[in-house]
Order: sequence, then structure tokens, then C-alpha cells
Amino acid sequence: MEISEYILSLEKRAKAASAALNCASDATRCAVLEKIAEAVEKESAAILRANEKDLENAAANGVAPQMLDRLKLTESRLGGMADAVRALIRLPDPTAGEKTWTTPAGLTIHEKKVPLGVVAMIYEARPNVTLDAAALCIKSGNAAVLRCGKEAIETSAALRDCICNALESCGLPRDCVVLVERTEREGANALMTIRGYIDVLIPRGGKGLIQNVVENAKVPVIETGAGNCHVYIEKTADLDMARRIIENAKVQRPSVCNAAECLLCDRAIAKEFLPLLEADMVRCGVEIRADANCIGLFQHAVPATEEDFFTEYNDLILSVKLVETVDEAIEHINLHGTKHSEAIVTRDGEAAKRFTERIDAAAVYVNTSTRFTDGGEFGYGAEIGISTQKLHARGPMGLAALTTVKYVVTSDGAVRK
Repeated sequence: MEISEYILSLEKRAKAASAALNCASDATRCAVLEKIAEAVEKESAAILRANEKDLENAAANGVAPQMLDRLKLTESRLGGMADAVRALIRLPDPTAGEKTWTTPAGLTIHEKKVPLGVVAMIYEARPNVTLDAAALCIKSGNAAVLRCGKEAIETSAALRDCICNALESCGLPRDCVVLVERTEREGANALMTIRGYIDVLIPRGGKGLIQNVVENAKVPVIETGAGNCHVYIEKTADLDMARRIIENAKVQRPSVCNAAECLLCDRAIAKEFLPLLEADMVRCGVEIRADANCIGLFQHAVPATEEDFFTEYNDLILSVKLVETVDEAIEHINLHGTKHSEAIVTRDGEAAKRFTERIDAAAVYVNTSTRFTDGGEFGYGAEIGISTQKLHARGPMGLAALTTVKYVVTSDGAVRK
């Protein structure tokens, strides 16, 4: 079967199954989620065996260590994934509630929240996304078509089995969640271009993947962003706090999109702060790439290029630049950032206010690590992606972002005059 025919068959199956899930009660959807969480825990050994196969194949194919970290599952990470599924159960039904009003023409208008329909995702070596995306779609009443990177296919298939078995046991079609098991690159292209079955496509991954989808898709797309995230240390900052924040933002998990990639430091505190920063970064194994104005304040830094300031490293690398003012920091971030997550460390309320008002990003932090841009941390249970666009959804996309509205209009025979 040609890859385009294969993708079309999956989309048709998901579309046909979607009506049952779109109309399922919240109680039924939550029952499915509980069974998924139970299955992930019960089948953890099988899932981890599948993950080990993926890790072996990825390492043999030269996948970078930081990407292997995204791919790797452990008992602890699986437990966290099951907990995230259960957290969705406790959240309100995103399709509940409606607005009702009447008009002078005698119309009664009901604005109802409804699922988007069929949500497709293209993502890379992140098996947790398979579970998060499926769970969010089920809770919000959407069918899902999931296309992961080849590096995560064995793990994703094991998770898919848990998901589909749970759907079936609750009386819903297994095809409410389908996984693209063929990993040819042309499969992603087909998913982007076949119209009529997918209501929205969400890419989640690196800059190249997202750019390819945005530029070539013929179906509606919600753009999720690469994360060239900044931390700006303003001249009044508490330096101990600044050190804690930058270490967490850079080091805790450098391969994720909300990790810090660039530090901006106010010149007024550079001589005091940057040697402290270097000691922390050397201890953590972070390479510093410094601009010409501050490289002399480091013992181990290498010169930064202009390209460095546009780069999402996903690695233990940090670019550093001196700035003179809050406005210069804002200008740099708005030019080089990806509209994802940006932070200021300051004790000056006016500086914080100016920064938060003028930075163009989905999430702007004051005295807080950028690592909190996450659906679970925002109270959404999980996320299907971090939207860096401004239409329909922005920031961590939880359940509400997977719904739209439908208007049901009734009257006693009204006709327009």
C-alpha cells in the first residue's frame, strides 16, 4: 500500500470513530482514562522493554545523548505519566456548560462547547507525548491520529495498545486513537496535506519539524514553538536567587523546550555576578558562549557568534550577553526569541512591569524559572503542546484549547425580515 493510501485509511478510521467519542459523556471518558492509567502501571515492564528497543536503535543510529534523554522512560517517569492521566480525570469537563440568550427576532441562541473533532499530531522522540496527547484528546472528546518519530515507535505502540484496550473496554471504538506505525518521512507529508478528515494538526518538536509543518500543511495547524528561552538578570536582582533560577532553567532538563538557552546580564552587576555564574555552570558541565563585551569576565568561556543567540541548543550550552538596560534586554529577546518563555530576575517592580508588558512571548516570568511552562505545572493536567501563536490558543494547551463552539438556534418559526 502506498504511504498516502495508508495515512488516508487511518484518517478515515479516526473520522468514523470520532462521532462516538465526540458524544460520549464525561463519565465515560474519565472511565477510559482510569483504565489507561491502570494499564500503564500494569504493563510497565512491557512498555519499558519496548522503550529499551527504541533506545538501542536510536543509539545505533547516532541519536544525540540529549535526545536519548527525551526518549528514555523509567519506572518513575511512567508513574508520572499515569499520574498525569489521572489528573485529567479530576478536571472539569471542557465541553460542559453553555451560554444562552434571546434576540429581538425571537431566536433563542445556545453557544455550546464542542470537541474539535479529529486532532492529528506529528512529534519526535517523546513517547510521553503519545500518552499525553491521547489522554487530552479523550478527555476533551476528540479522536486522535498520532505520528511519532521512528525513534519512539516501539514505545508508542505499546502505549497505544494500553489506550485502545481501555477505549474498547468502555464501549468506545479502538480507532478513537490511531498510531501511524509506518515511519517513512512521506507519511508526515501525507498527514499534512490530505484534506477532509483532520480538523487540526499540531506539530511538536524541534524548529525544523515545526517549520516544515507550518510551511507545507494544507490542513489547519496550531503552531507550537521551539524554545529559545532567555533569563535576564536585571541590576537589582538578588544574585543568589538568580543563580538558583538560571541553574534550574538550564540544567534540570536541558533537552526540553522550556529550558533556558541564553542569559542576559546587566552590565552594572556583571563583574560580580558572571564569575559566580561560571562557577555554577562549570560545576554542572555547562559550556558558556559569551559575547565580546563579557568574555573577559570568564575563565573558560568560548566566543559567541550571532547564530548562537538564535539557537535552541537542547544541550548543556548557554549563551551569555551583556545589556545596558531593561529596554535593551527586551529588544534582544523580541528579536532572537521564539515567543515561548522568557524570565526576568529583579527586585525593581517597574522593571518587572516593563518587561512583562513588552516581551512578546506566551509565558513571561518574574523571579521564576522558565521550566514551569508546562501543562501539568499550570494546572491543566497535561498539555498537547506549547502554542507560540496568538490565534485560538497560546501557551500550554490544555483541555480548553481542544474545544471550539457550536451555535444551536431555536425559535417559534422565526423568519428574517
